[in-house]
Amino acid sequence: MFKQWLIVALTVLSVSACSSKPPAQPENLCEIFKEKRDWYKAAKKMNKKWGTPVHVPMAMMYQESSFKHNARPPMQYWFGFIPVGRASDAYGFSQAKTMTWDDYIKETGRRGASRTNFGDAIDFMGWFTNKTYQINGVSKWDARNQYLNYHEGWTGYKRGTHHQKQWLIKVAGRVDERSKRYAAQYNQCKKDLDRSWLWRLFFG
Repeated sequence: MFKQWLIVALTVLSVSACSSKPPAQPENLCEIFKEKRDWYKAAKKMNKKWGTPVHVPMAMMYQESSFKHNARPPMQYWFGFIPVGRASDAYGFSQAKTMTWDDYIKETGRRGASRTNFGDAIDFMGWFTNKTYQINGVSKWDARNQYLNYHEGWTGYKRGTHHQKQWLIKVAGRVDERSKRYAAQYNQCKKDLDRSWLWRLFFG
């Protein structure tokens, strides 16, 4: 009996570890979701809950963490060798800052949510993009301006702080381009992904 439980526990840990690894082909949304069926399920759930198309937060997440579950901003150093901390407390798949994450937890009541869990991270991004739409009127399909809000915050975006940061404008443009590529890819494979998911649900 103990041996059976041990096998089950090791299997769960193994699946969890695999789920935490970045996808093998991050440039292709179809390949990401084919490899990580649980990510696709979470992305669909986010879309249904918040109304944000899956390709937008996925493009933003790629830019923020390259899909690394424990990503952090790089360590900063004085004189090239004395560590003085990181630029911010952003963490996890979505690189959510602690204060914003706490606001998300407070508003949604999802007290067990973790920034290192993909499902929680993409739900957070759905929540954020929905708030961006409510506060600043930015379409949930507008990856460029959604990303600028994500980086500068709602107040910063409203003030136009991003206009003084040409590097950020360029990054937002790359996010927008990736979002459009992801959308085109997803349109080609969505039917197959949904069919496979339903087949697994009823016959798997």
